[in-house]
Amino acid sequence: MSSLYEKKIDTLKGVGKKRAELFAKLGAPTAGDLLRLYPRSYENWSETVPIAEAQIGELAVIRGSAVKAPSEHRIRGGMVLYKVTVTDGADDLQLTFFNNRYIKMLIKEGESYLFRGKVMGTFSQKTMASPEFTLTSKSMGIAPVYPQTQGLSSRIISQAVKNALRLLPQTVKDPLPSELRREYELCHLGYALENIHFPKSMQDLHTAKYRLIFEEFLELQIGLMVLKSVKEHKNLHRIPADYPADFEKLLPFELTGAQKRAISEAVADMSGEASMNRLVQGDVGSGKTAVAAALCYAVTKCGMQAALMAPTEILASQHYQSLSVLLENAGVRTVLLTGSATAANRRILLEQIKQGEADLIIGTHALISETVIYHNLGLVITDEQHRFGVRQRSALADKGDSPHLLVMSATPIPRTLALMIYGDLNVSILDELPPGRKKIETYLIDSTKRRRAFSYIDKHLKQGCQGYIICPLIEEDETGLSSVMEYEKVIRRLLPTAAVGILHGKMKATDKEAVMGEFAAGRLQLLIATTVVEVGMDVPNAVIMLIENAERYGLSQLHQLRGRIGRGQQKSTCILLSDAGNEETTARLKVLCSTTDGFQIADADLRLRGPGDFFGKRQHGLPQMKIANMVSDMTQLKKAQECAKKIIADGRIYTDSYKGLRASTRLLFQRAGDHIFN
Repeated sequence: MSSLYEKKIDTLKGVGKKRAELFAKLGAPTAGDLLRLYPRSYENWSETVPIAEAQIGELAVIRGSAVKAPSEHRIRGGMVLYKVTVTDGADDLQLTFFNNRYIKMLIKEGESYLFRGKVMGTFSQKTMASPEFTLTSKSMGIAPVYPQTQGLSSRIISQAVKNALRLLPQTVKDPLPSELRREYELCHLGYALENIHFPKSMQDLHTAKYRLIFEEFLELQIGLMVLKSVKEHKNLHRIPADYPADFEKLLPFELTGAQKRAISEAVADMSGEASMNRLVQGDVGSGKTAVAAALCYAVTKCGMQAALMAPTEILASQHYQSLSVLLENAGVRTVLLTGSATAANRRILLEQIKQGEADLIIGTHALISETVIYHNLGLVITDEQHRFGVRQRSALADKGDSPHLLVMSATPIPRTLALMIYGDLNVSILDELPPGRKKIETYLIDSTKRRRAFSYIDKHLKQGCQGYIICPLIEEDETGLSSVMEYEKVIRRLLPTAAVGILHGKMKATDKEAVMGEFAAGRLQLLIATTVVEVGMDVPNAVIMLIENAERYGLSQLHQLRGRIGRGQQKSTCILLSDAGNEETTARLKVLCSTTDGFQIADADLRLRGPGDFFGKRQHGLPQMKIANMVSDMTQLKKAQECAKKIIADGRIYTDSYKGLRASTRLLFQRAGDHIFN
């Protein structure tokens, strides 16, 4: 199997250079990758139902023969309909095909076919419009449906997969040893690959799927556990176990119980035998920065340096402004290092950092550039972790000698799931909001109320407040969705006195920072933007947000966007605008209207959309899962975690019989930028 990862896809029959490029787009540049390009769904032609039992509105496969040859009917507009009645011997089904002149040749009187489509009509006369069909003698059984790209249909992919399967040796080397397969009742890899693509029955598909999901989770858990053990360096930057006790005197507010608990857990790590590797996860406004400040205070008072890396200059500047004022009275020297620093200022800052004259260094990716040399780096903090790759996190830590690592994330994830996907980190949860935080009122409207929403926004702008309008597109296209560019024209016409700015991902970084800076300073009243504002904007005067085409976003992303308002003392309002009238979408968006609890919202988002959309294309810097689903496959995830713990604890993972599993785990993590088992 491993050699197939070296066999280029264009060596397969029927795949030339052009198609090879399309396969590469789908993540299958080699024959081995193609075998791991699993179907996204299946068309089950093997389970037919009698016409009488076919449910109206449901997808069904009907076995029937044509009573007569298809008849042609011309209707207005030049359209031609072809109608044919089929029977299963007991009942009839009326089929209609549109503008398909080949139907007369393809469906013949008296021949037996399988028809697959949505059943419509009435109880007495059931119909199907343009169903798929095949001769009964050529039944496809359970047919795979693959993720596709333009120029590469599921049928073409299916044929290529058949050719790749023929390259498998008679005895496929299985990375899971036979003893492990027996213990967890898993089928052999060869059987799994055959039946995940072309199962002979639904039971065969279930058996194959179970094995491949378990295997993927096992590799993930082993990799995370190995990474965690690698990161468990001897603590070279130990602090006293009670150090931040006097930190609270610096604060103009009372810490929440959750904040105190998180600080206590982190300090226990930092005073222990191994260096800290901890995630602090909390909802928008839960006070993660105060936790970070306590730990920065702790290490700097022990003569070490702390570095805090934020994803944008605006967010880095905001951290600098708040932390430098807070820690100044404690004698902590704080500096800000970003890409926009002048050459002269940068030279001064680099010298201060190198000589130990700067205690807390706050900045962007500039903190990991080669020219930055730290004097004694004891603590590394990355904010909004999902905006950084694993390598960037590691690059900052590599600037010191095994410093403590704190990762902060404002994307709430249910605790059990967080413990599993952040297997390389210990987890602290901030599940309380500081007192005084006002609830953001959230309303769902359709486009008939858009003008009223504009008036509501205008009223707030005239009162000296600020707001956001979020659009899914930058420029107008054929989808009809709202775009930043078109919206700006409309707003300038309807609200001519408002100071309006635009912000989107295609702008140069310097231009983006300039617009965000203008908005933060209050010189812009209204920001029309894409989701680029999801992090890095802390403007207490922003009290209103309108999100266009709200159905296009996940609940967790909407919650993150909403978190840009409600950061001051005034009442704040978020308006979700959507014309997607179906019940499922409306119910989903109403979750936002009923709660501001990020963990409840995350639970709902995971249930409704699954982790693929919840986590985005990359699961927080983790290796990409191809078949496993962290929500619906929780049983396998727990079993795989239990298995990983066993085989690492007893050393089996390092024996010869587990060589294949080490290799497949190495391959999974290499693609995410981590190197294990080298």
